[in-house]
Amino acid sequence: QVQLVESGGGLVQPGGSLRLSCAASGSISNIDRMGWYRQAPGARLELVATITPEGTTVYSDSVKGRFTISKDNAKNTVYLQMNSLKPEDTAVYYCAVRVQAGSPYDYWGQGTQVTVSS
Repeated sequence: QVQLVESGGGLVQPGGSLRLSCAASGSISNIDRMGWYRQAPGARLELVATITPEGTTVYSDSVKGRFTISKDNAKNTVYLQMNSLKPEDTAVYYCAVRVQAGSPYDYWGQGTQVTVSS
């Protein structure tokens, strides 16, 4: 059974930083990529960043240059370093795993709240 457990969310002032962590357990084959999504109240899920097993990263235009996705294979953990946070970054952030290119993400964490406010 694959389980993703997220942590690191909280309240931060505009311009501040947070680092989200997602610890994975279980086994999975043929990983296409891992990603971070976010969803604000009443809004659709938005893809924030992805990372492949080889380490290739992709970012949405809204976070490019501010957020960094990374992984620590020894700890089975994926991270999202968020810098220069803006109020519009406020959302529930989810980590997820996709096993096949072009398909929906298969495994999801429970989500962690990020609130950017003064």
